[in-house]
Amino acid sequence: MTDVDSILSFTNIFSDLVMVIVIMDVVALIIALFLERYDPRAFTTWLILLLFLPPVGFILYLYMGATIYNRRKFVPKNISDTQLMQAHEWQRDVLERDIEAHPEAAGIFHMAKSMENAGAWSYSNNNDISVYTEGDPLFRDMIEDIRGAKRSILIEYYIIRNDHDGNELLELLTQKVREGVEVRLLTDAFGIGKGPKEGIFRFRNAGGHYATFHSSINLALSPKKNNRNHRKIALIDGRMAYCGGFNIGDEYRGEGPLGHWRDATVKVSGAGVLPMLVRFCADWQYCANRDPLKPMEAYIDVTIYTNGGSDRMQLISGGPDTMPNNPVQMQYHSMIVNARSRLYITTPYLGPDDSMMVALANAARSGVDVRILIPDKKDHIFLYWNNLTCANELMRSGVRIWRYNDGFVHEKMILVDDVYSSVGSANLDHRSTTLNFETNVMMYSERINDQLCEQFLADLERSTEYSCEEFDRRTTMMKIRMAVSWQMKLLA
Repeated sequence: MTDVDSILSFTNIFSDLVMVIVIMDVVALIIALFLERYDPRAFTTWLILLLFLPPVGFILYLYMGATIYNRRKFVPKNISDTQLMQAHEWQRDVLERDIEAHPEAAGIFHMAKSMENAGAWSYSNNNDISVYTEGDPLFRDMIEDIRGAKRSILIEYYIIRNDHDGNELLELLTQKVREGVEVRLLTDAFGIGKGPKEGIFRFRNAGGHYATFHSSINLALSPKKNNRNHRKIALIDGRMAYCGGFNIGDEYRGEGPLGHWRDATVKVSGAGVLPMLVRFCADWQYCANRDPLKPMEAYIDVTIYTNGGSDRMQLISGGPDTMPNNPVQMQYHSMIVNARSRLYITTPYLGPDDSMMVALANAARSGVDVRILIPDKKDHIFLYWNNLTCANELMRSGVRIWRYNDGFVHEKMILVDDVYSSVGSANLDHRSTTLNFETNVMMYSERINDQLCEQFLADLERSTEYSCEEFDRRTTMMKIRMAVSWQMKLLA
């Protein structure tokens, strides 16, 4: 074969390869447009990438864009429909009885009913809720409660670091297993990363139950790679539960590169523990159906129905299994549109969808005191610049934005008027309201509202108010970073 023939043969093979890639790009575009129902702006971005950079665009689409999957695969099977209905029956009439008994609190129950219809779980009115906004007291109390466990410990966290706090938790859980306590630990395969592998190994060898949300082996090629279990829940003996935004690690007590860490988690004692148990059981079964749980009754302390306090709450969970009617998304939207006097929001990642952007703008225009606190430090570079882009758009509508200066703020908190407040794992962004599995605690308590408001105003004292004028003074490089970050946001 001559050199010319070799060149022609190579050219033909290369042309065929390009044609195959183009055909695959067309298929990906069809999926993105018709099956995944992409936002038109995101579709335009993928169109440019797939047509002008075929190989790179297709690989990026497989890794970042593809989210189509069979939703039935997310349905829990270990907890039978009968058990789920029984759990609901135990608390189904509580809201109706409260509505009849307390007509003066009609506004509270209107919101609670709205949340119930949106998918919130198990309204309860006999809870004792404590709020933690710093890592030290939270970890001290949680470790003490775990140390005192007698029957069961069920833990579900997005991140557990391979550091002092992460390994201390694993050592304690291993010790509890050896004492005869049933301990189950669930982490996210993406979030756990290089977590305390040796500690997990010892935990499993001692008889502890361990599972990851999705497999780290096939995560890279799975279309579920964008669907992360971002929840943070810990249940001890079925009588108390923690839920919020703190992960497990030294940095969450302010000992990391971002310095002082501000976040929020709540501890619940009372009937509000039940929906958290149901949440854990559903997630465990999805991840570890070969290691089944006992019936839910084995993990609940029946005294939660007679003991506790007077705090009202609901648990609100969302994820791709609930789309297109994600309860977390509907929760946030409902809280925004129902604000009448004040709406205070703390979020590390500010990227609400179009409907919430309009709702926030309209709330400010109607006279509601809308204030949003975001970080002034970068933990995710693209998200940092997106924060500023969204902030500018909202500020032009009258929303006031502050940037936290005293370390890093990771709290996901929404406070409405004098009664409603939410603390949990869901950020005010596209990932939390569409892609991730999240859980929030919705609370109806003036006491907790006052506590969160006091903390929020104290945080503003350690923050700097942002302005449109400052945004307009950004450099050319900052404009480029914001433009690139915005396109990356659309791709997710």
